[in-house]
Amino acid sequence: MTMAAEQTTFTPASPTAVKATWRHYLELTKPRLSFMSVITALVGYLAAVPYSYRDWTRILLVMLGTSLCAGGVAALNMWMESDTDAKMKRTEGRPIPAGIVMPGSAFVLGWLLCVAGLVVLFRLVNGLSAFLALATIVAYLAIYTPAKRWSKWNTEIGAISGALPPMIGWAAAGRSNPGLGWALFAILYTWQMPHFFSLAWTYRKDYAAAGMPMLSVTDPSGVRLSRRTFIWTALLAVAGLMPALLGYCSWYYLVFAAVLSLWILQSAFVFLHPERREKEARRLFFISLGYLPLLLGALVADRLIFKL
Repeated sequence: MTMAAEQTTFTPASPTAVKATWRHYLELTKPRLSFMSVITALVGYLAAVPYSYRDWTRILLVMLGTSLCAGGVAALNMWMESDTDAKMKRTEGRPIPAGIVMPGSAFVLGWLLCVAGLVVLFRLVNGLSAFLALATIVAYLAIYTPAKRWSKWNTEIGAISGALPPMIGWAAAGRSNPGLGWALFAILYTWQMPHFFSLAWTYRKDYAAAGMPMLSVTDPSGVRLSRRTFIWTALLAVAGLMPALLGYCSWYYLVFAAVLSLWILQSAFVFLHPERREKEARRLFFISLGYLPLLLGALVADRLIFKL
């Protein structure tokens, strides 16, 4: 059965009499995840150009276009995964599997938001930022979402779309400092591995119930998962230092990034130990949540203070 056929025949797992409100439609856009895309796009812009050349109107337009695209992608992702969401305790209460919002409504909302975001970026920012936003949409919906059903490499595949938002901001800034743009891509790409691998280990029973071949499901011992997590975290540590090593940030940033790298590396190392893996998975997940905003915040602050 094709993906389209699955969507047209889907019926809510637990029909409910609850009437859909704007909050349910907002939930479809995964506000917290979408907010991260907006912030990383903003970081890409602020880091790419000197303070005196920043166009604050353009910044607002980049944030608007990115938020519309991110919200639209999230809604379409929920539409595509409504059947598997209904099988997992973590997601069975989402608007579509709960029967609050109909799949067709989510489909229409998702595409309206995506198209609106692309129009804003193309008409009011520039063509390259719109192209990168389109690439993010295609990579997330046409590659990553289907890959979650058949490939244990889906996290590595999906990380491409998750790492593109800072490139949208970099493109909006006129493609200045290209090395920094790619450094931000590397940071976002590698960061997603410890973040999502630790989450996948915590919810491995949910993914198994949904029939998703996550590495945490195909590797029940967690040995390969934890090793891969550590390797990717080590690569994240290197990526975090790249802005300074390439000359885009000062030694102050380098020291701060090194401290953050040791912090998350220590947790990834503990995650290797079977007897501590269960507890450390949650700790590593929350450390990853702190690591990224601290690192990106330090990068932007360093660029602003030292005007590099």
